[in-house]
Amino acid sequence: MTSSRTVRLAGAIVLSIGLAIPSLPAVAAPTVAVTTSPESATRISLGMAEAMKRDFGLTDDGVRTRLAQEEKARGVETVARKLYGSSYAGSWFDPATGRLAVAVAGDAAAGKTGLDATVVPVAYSYAQLDAAKTAIDRQAGKAAPAGVNGWYVDVRTNTVVVTVNRHKVDAAVTAFLDRAKSFHRAVRVEEEDSSPQLYADVVGGWPYWINNASRCSIGFAVYGGFVSAGHCGTPGSQTTDQNGALYGYFAGSTFPYYDYSWVQTVAGVNLWGYMEGYNGYWYYVRGSAQVAVGSGVCRSGSTTGMWCNYIQARGQTVNYPQGVVYNLTRTNVCAEPGDSGGSWLSSNQAQGVTSGGSGNCSSGGTTYYQEVNPILSAYGLTLVLS
Repeated sequence: MTSSRTVRLAGAIVLSIGLAIPSLPAVAAPTVAVTTSPESATRISLGMAEAMKRDFGLTDDGVRTRLAQEEKARGVETVARKLYGSSYAGSWFDPATGRLAVAVAGDAAAGKTGLDATVVPVAYSYAQLDAAKTAIDRQAGKAAPAGVNGWYVDVRTNTVVVTVNRHKVDAAVTAFLDRAKSFHRAVRVEEEDSSPQLYADVVGGWPYWINNASRCSIGFAVYGGFVSAGHCGTPGSQTTDQNGALYGYFAGSTFPYYDYSWVQTVAGVNLWGYMEGYNGYWYYVRGSAQVAVGSGVCRSGSTTGMWCNYIQARGQTVNYPQGVVYNLTRTNVCAEPGDSGGSWLSSNQAQGVTSGGSGNCSSGGTTYYQEVNPILSAYGLTLVLS
């Protein structure tokens, strides 16, 4: 790492806390502590708390309460999966009640008690819905008609949703939908005003350039390098920072099918377990526990800054013009071109890296991220934690 890079990092920290300090490990921004149990305390940066207050309409106490509720829901979700077994039909966090809602198929909903959640009886199990989604995946193969945006299991409505661009419906789209609906009566169609696109040209976290041409963003630091979106580069591609200093080379990349990659950095590159919020704060990364559907999640990108909203679904298949990508998480957080590859956090837990989406941060939109744990598993990586 060049000396100019080191000075730039230190300068960012001085701006963040208002005074000079000798080294990076001491730069953690002021935090909000949330006690969720005697064994666990959730801590987030004040900048993320401010973003949650703005986007969710919460007070300081409301942020603390929400984080505690969502962490509790994460534990209840694990219990619910085991308790209901094959009858489990999905679950989601309900902000109105502050509790987890658990969908249960058949008679099993009335047969078990003691779960600290709202039990919702439904017609189909998650396994049945996922089988229908998998059938659509097979039907699409590596591509689907351009007017088809994607498909996912919507646990809150107990359906499989296929989304289409209402302006691009043609004979091919209609035939695809007819075939998809034949797989299961729970398959339904929703129209949208635009189609997803990849955010590969600008940055979300720290910027990096690929072969001195396009640029993307660092998702999260891992031991030996960092993870990002797969569409950003191919194995062997060179990456550099904004000063032209060498970061390293893509050691692995998958796109389409999945949208993840990792860059192996060269000696001298310093890796830190924080996320840049572009709002004067650094954000802790303390793990990668995934939160429930319906939970709040915050995204950082250099084009649009920090934005928060809700997780709408997991396991969505997205039909980009470049090909189909499976197992993305759907959110109603806004993003714009240039936010690709950036970091997603819930509390201090890494959730994923930005893939693509539709809409913008003026009128709102839909954004998808690749969950981080499959990336770590695929390449045998470990997050650098703060």
